[in-house]
Amino acid sequence: MEFKPIHTEEEYEAALKAVEPYFDQELSTGSEEADRFEIMVMLIEAYEAKHYAVLPPDPIEAIKFRMEQAGLGIKDLEPMIGRSNRVYEILNYKRPLTLPMIRRLHRELGIPAESLIGF
Repeated sequence: MEFKPIHTEEEYEAALKAVEPYFDQELSTGSEEADRFEIMVMLIEAYEAKHYAVLPPDPIEAIKFRMEQAGLGIKDLEPMIGRSNRVYEILNYKRPLTLPMIRRLHRELGIPAESLIGF
């Protein structure tokens, strides 16, 4: 088996095509095919991480998404953010989230802290 890093989009496409048949097979752990598949997937993931990085969502959009998912309203956010006028200010980008708000939103709603910090 010879493997090398993926440097170009053409190599990336070829790697995807090479691993495609393995998705429909049950490979025996430790077999040559399973090892080849695992190594190819690692190379593909490394290329994707470098060229197709997924950025965390905007913090306010993350909150709105979670609200929609859980069917929450403004009143439901008050224990985490403050009175309804403060919640509206946050959701309308008029006021930034504070660290205590981020902690409470993370703890109570399960929103990843990385999303709320907004790197």
